[in-house]
Amino acid sequence: MKSFKWIYEHVQEHKSGENIESLLPVPKTTEEMKQTPDDRILSDMVRRVFRAGLKHSLVDSKWPEFEKAFFGFDPEKISLMNDEQLENLMQNDKLIRHWGKIKSTRINAMLVHDKAREHGSFANFIADWPGDNIIGLWDLLKKQGNQLGGNSGPYFLRMIGKDTFILTDDVVAALKAQGIIEKKPTAKRDLQKVQDAFNQWHQESGRPLSQISRLLSYTVGW
Repeated sequence: MKSFKWIYEHVQEHKSGENIESLLPVPKTTEEMKQTPDDRILSDMVRRVFRAGLKHSLVDSKWPEFEKAFFGFDPEKISLMNDEQLENLMQNDKLIRHWGKIKSTRINAMLVHDKAREHGSFANFIADWPGDNIIGLWDLLKKQGNQLGGNSGPYFLRMIGKDTFILTDDVVAALKAQGIIEKKPTAKRDLQKVQDAFNQWHQESGRPLSQISRLLSYTVGW
Protein backbone atom coordinates (compact mmCIF):
# COMPACT_ATOMS: atom_id res chain seq x y z
CA MET A 1 0.00 0.00 0.00
CA LYS A 2 1.41 3.34 -1.11
CA SER A 3 1.63 6.32 1.22
CA PHE A 4 -0.57 9.36 0.81
CA LYS A 5 2.55 11.30 -0.16
CA TRP A 6 3.07 8.94 -3.11
CA ILE A 7 -0.57 9.32 -4.16
CA TYR A 8 -0.41 13.12 -4.13
CA GLU A 9 2.94 13.29 -5.91
CA HIS A 10 1.70 10.82 -8.54
CA VAL A 11 -1.32 13.00 -9.24
CA GLN A 12 0.85 16.12 -9.32
CA GLU A 13 3.09 14.50 -11.91
CA HIS A 14 0.24 13.54 -14.23
CA LYS A 15 -1.84 16.67 -13.74
CA SER A 16 0.99 19.16 -13.99
CA GLY A 17 -0.27 22.59 -14.91
CA GLU A 18 -3.62 22.01 -13.20
CA ASN A 19 -4.67 23.35 -9.83
CA ILE A 20 -5.20 20.02 -8.09
CA GLU A 21 -6.77 21.56 -5.01
CA SER A 22 -9.54 23.12 -7.12
CA LEU A 23 -10.51 19.63 -8.31
CA LEU A 24 -11.14 18.30 -4.81
CA PRO A 25 -14.51 18.24 -3.02
CA VAL A 26 -14.90 20.17 0.22
CA PRO A 27 -17.24 18.48 2.72
CA LYS A 28 -19.23 20.40 5.30
CA THR A 29 -17.86 20.79 8.79
CA THR A 30 -19.71 19.06 11.62
CA GLU A 31 -21.36 22.32 12.60
CA GLU A 32 -22.33 23.17 9.02
CA MET A 33 -23.83 19.70 8.67
CA LYS A 34 -25.89 20.16 11.84
CA GLN A 35 -27.37 23.37 10.45
CA THR A 36 -28.85 21.55 7.44
CA PRO A 37 -32.65 21.20 7.77
CA ASP A 38 -33.89 17.62 7.78
CA ASP A 39 -36.36 18.30 4.96
CA ARG A 40 -33.43 19.32 2.73
CA ILE A 41 -31.53 16.17 3.65
CA LEU A 42 -34.58 14.02 2.89
CA SER A 43 -35.10 15.83 -0.40
CA ASP A 44 -31.55 14.97 -1.47
CA MET A 45 -31.92 11.40 -0.22
CA VAL A 46 -35.03 10.87 -2.33
CA ARG A 47 -33.52 12.69 -5.30
CA ARG A 48 -30.55 10.32 -5.16
CA VAL A 49 -32.92 7.34 -5.21
CA PHE A 50 -34.74 8.69 -8.27
CA ARG A 51 -31.50 9.60 -10.02
CA ALA A 52 -30.33 5.97 -9.97
CA GLY A 53 -30.49 4.66 -13.53
CA LEU A 54 -31.80 7.94 -14.96
CA LYS A 55 -30.27 11.13 -16.32
CA HIS A 56 -29.71 13.44 -13.38
CA SER A 57 -30.89 16.42 -15.43
CA LEU A 58 -34.25 14.70 -16.06
CA VAL A 59 -34.81 14.07 -12.35
CA ASP A 60 -33.65 17.53 -11.35
CA SER A 61 -35.97 19.20 -13.87
CA LYS A 62 -38.95 17.51 -12.22
CA TRP A 63 -37.86 18.14 -8.66
CA PRO A 64 -40.03 21.21 -7.99
CA GLU A 65 -43.05 18.97 -8.64
CA PHE A 66 -41.69 16.36 -6.26
CA GLU A 67 -41.33 19.05 -3.62
CA LYS A 68 -45.03 19.91 -4.03
CA ALA A 69 -46.19 16.28 -4.09
CA PHE A 70 -44.22 15.33 -0.97
CA PHE A 71 -45.09 18.29 1.28
CA GLY A 72 -41.69 19.96 0.86
CA PHE A 73 -40.15 16.70 2.11
CA ASP A 74 -41.35 17.17 5.65
CA PRO A 75 -40.27 13.82 7.16
CA GLU A 76 -43.19 13.56 9.58
CA LYS A 77 -45.86 14.34 6.98
CA ILE A 78 -44.44 11.81 4.51
CA SER A 79 -44.16 9.18 7.25
CA LEU A 80 -47.93 9.52 7.79
CA MET A 81 -48.87 9.12 4.12
CA ASN A 82 -51.07 6.09 3.56
CA ASP A 83 -50.92 3.66 0.65
CA GLU A 84 -53.78 5.37 -1.17
CA GLN A 85 -51.98 8.72 -1.09
CA LEU A 86 -48.84 7.13 -2.50
CA GLU A 87 -50.83 5.30 -5.17
CA ASN A 88 -52.47 8.58 -6.21
CA LEU A 89 -49.02 9.99 -6.99
CA MET A 90 -48.72 7.36 -9.72
CA GLN A 91 -51.40 9.32 -11.60
CA ASN A 92 -49.35 12.53 -11.49
CA ASP A 93 -47.66 12.81 -14.89
CA LYS A 94 -45.42 15.62 -13.60
CA LEU A 95 -43.54 13.07 -11.49
CA ILE A 96 -41.38 10.11 -12.38
CA ARG A 97 -43.93 7.38 -11.80
CA HIS A 98 -41.79 4.56 -10.48
CA TRP A 99 -43.79 2.70 -7.86
CA GLY A 100 -40.84 1.17 -6.04
CA LYS A 101 -39.12 4.54 -5.67
CA ILE A 102 -42.30 6.34 -4.66
CA LYS A 103 -42.89 3.73 -1.94
CA SER A 104 -39.27 4.06 -0.81
CA THR A 105 -39.86 7.74 -0.06
CA ARG A 106 -42.11 6.91 2.89
CA ILE A 107 -39.63 4.34 4.24
CA ASN A 108 -36.77 6.82 4.01
CA ALA A 109 -38.87 9.56 5.59
CA MET A 110 -39.54 7.24 8.52
CA LEU A 111 -35.79 6.66 8.89
CA VAL A 112 -35.13 10.41 8.94
CA HIS A 113 -38.01 11.04 11.36
CA ASP A 114 -37.00 8.23 13.75
CA LYS A 115 -33.34 9.29 13.92
CA ALA A 116 -34.39 12.91 14.40
CA ARG A 117 -36.41 11.93 17.47
CA GLU A 118 -33.39 10.09 18.89
CA HIS A 119 -30.74 12.71 18.11
CA GLY A 120 -32.59 16.02 17.96
CA SER A 121 -32.34 16.06 14.17
CA PHE A 122 -31.31 13.71 11.41
CA ALA A 123 -28.59 16.24 10.59
CA ASN A 124 -27.13 15.73 14.08
CA PHE A 125 -27.15 11.98 13.58
CA ILE A 126 -25.30 12.24 10.26
CA ALA A 127 -22.89 14.94 11.44
CA ASP A 128 -21.81 13.01 14.54
CA TRP A 129 -21.22 9.72 12.74
CA PRO A 130 -17.45 9.03 12.84
CA GLY A 131 -15.60 9.08 9.55
CA ASP A 132 -13.38 6.20 10.59
CA ASN A 133 -16.44 3.94 10.29
CA ILE A 134 -18.21 5.52 7.32
CA ILE A 135 -18.91 2.04 5.95
CA GLY A 136 -21.05 1.51 9.05
CA LEU A 137 -23.21 4.46 8.01
CA TRP A 138 -23.47 3.04 4.49
CA ASP A 139 -24.69 -0.22 6.00
CA LEU A 140 -27.27 1.51 8.18
CA LEU A 141 -28.67 3.47 5.23
CA LYS A 142 -28.90 0.28 3.21
CA LYS A 143 -30.63 -1.74 5.94
CA GLN A 144 -32.83 0.85 7.60
CA GLY A 145 -33.55 2.93 4.51
CA ASN A 146 -34.71 1.77 1.11
CA GLN A 147 -32.94 1.73 -2.25
CA LEU A 148 -29.81 3.18 -0.65
CA GLY A 149 -27.52 0.22 -1.18
CA GLY A 150 -24.49 0.04 -3.46
CA ASN A 151 -23.09 3.49 -4.17
CA SER A 152 -26.46 5.23 -3.66
CA GLY A 153 -25.84 5.74 0.06
CA PRO A 154 -22.34 7.18 -0.41
CA TYR A 155 -23.48 9.42 -3.27
CA PHE A 156 -26.33 10.71 -1.10
CA LEU A 157 -23.87 11.49 1.70
CA ARG A 158 -21.61 13.33 -0.75
CA MET A 159 -24.64 15.32 -1.99
CA ILE A 160 -25.45 16.62 1.49
CA GLY A 161 -21.83 17.40 2.34
CA LYS A 162 -21.03 14.48 4.67
CA ASP A 163 -17.43 13.39 4.24
CA THR A 164 -17.17 9.96 2.62
CA PHE A 165 -15.17 8.09 0.06
CA ILE A 166 -17.03 6.56 -2.89
CA LEU A 167 -16.17 3.26 -4.54
CA THR A 168 -16.27 4.43 -8.16
CA ASP A 169 -14.72 2.22 -10.83
CA ASP A 170 -11.52 4.30 -10.76
CA VAL A 171 -11.25 4.17 -6.96
CA VAL A 172 -11.77 0.40 -6.99
CA ALA A 173 -9.13 0.05 -9.72
CA ALA A 174 -6.69 2.11 -7.65
CA LEU A 175 -7.36 0.04 -4.52
CA LYS A 176 -6.76 -3.14 -6.50
CA ALA A 177 -3.54 -1.72 -7.95
CA GLN A 178 -2.33 -1.02 -4.41
CA GLY A 179 -3.08 -4.60 -3.33
CA ILE A 180 -5.70 -3.60 -0.78
CA ILE A 181 -8.49 -5.61 -2.42
CA GLU A 182 -8.73 -8.12 -5.25
CA LYS A 183 -12.21 -7.22 -6.52
CA LYS A 184 -14.96 -4.68 -5.95
CA PRO A 185 -15.63 -4.88 -2.22
CA THR A 186 -19.08 -6.00 -1.14
CA ALA A 187 -18.33 -8.30 1.78
CA LYS A 188 -17.87 -6.67 5.19
CA ARG A 189 -14.30 -7.97 5.46
CA ASP A 190 -13.23 -6.33 2.19
CA LEU A 191 -15.04 -3.10 2.99
CA GLN A 192 -13.20 -2.98 6.31
CA LYS A 193 -9.87 -3.31 4.46
CA VAL A 194 -10.84 -0.29 2.38
CA GLN A 195 -11.93 1.66 5.46
CA ASP A 196 -8.64 0.83 7.20
CA ALA A 197 -6.67 2.08 4.19
CA PHE A 198 -8.58 5.35 4.05
CA ASN A 199 -8.17 5.79 7.80
CA GLN A 200 -4.41 5.42 7.42
CA TRP A 201 -4.25 7.93 4.56
CA HIS A 202 -6.40 10.32 6.59
CA GLN A 203 -4.05 10.01 9.56
CA GLU A 204 -1.05 10.66 7.30
CA SER A 205 -2.53 13.67 5.53
CA GLY A 206 -5.27 15.11 7.73
CA ARG A 207 -7.39 15.37 4.59
CA PRO A 208 -11.09 14.51 4.28
CA LEU A 209 -11.99 11.06 3.00
CA SER A 210 -13.66 12.62 -0.04
CA GLN A 211 -10.43 14.32 -1.12
CA ILE A 212 -8.39 11.18 -0.65
CA SER A 213 -10.99 9.31 -2.70
CA ARG A 214 -10.81 11.83 -5.55
CA LEU A 215 -7.01 11.87 -5.55
CA LEU A 216 -6.91 8.09 -5.54
CA SER A 217 -9.17 8.01 -8.60
CA TYR A 218 -6.68 10.23 -10.44
CA THR A 219 -3.90 7.66 -10.00
CA VAL A 220 -5.38 5.25 -12.55
CA GLY A 221 -5.60 5.38 -16.30
CA TRP A 222 -2.21 6.90 -17.02
